[in-house]
Amino acid sequence: MCLAIPGKVIKIESSVEGLQTAYVDFGGISKHICISYVDVVPGDYLLAHAGVALCKVDSEEALKTLEDFKTISDFIKKDETRY
Repeated sequence: MCLAIPGKVIKIESSVEGLQTAYVDFGGISKHICISYVDVVPGDYLLAHAGVALCKVDSEEALKTLEDFKTISDFIKKDETRY
């Protein structure tokens, strides 16, 4: 099972193999992602799996999802302090 986290496209690049790639920020973790199969520009959000962009996602929905993940993370961290 895979949990997709929205990533923000920071910069479009090209790889040696001729595939188009982008530098994508996933909430503080940045990765190079193949974007040859989706149409994105810097500032767009996408979902990726195994280093390949699956789809572009609405920016508003992406930001809501990231906020939900932060809420969950904060709750887990708070709960861990009880033990």
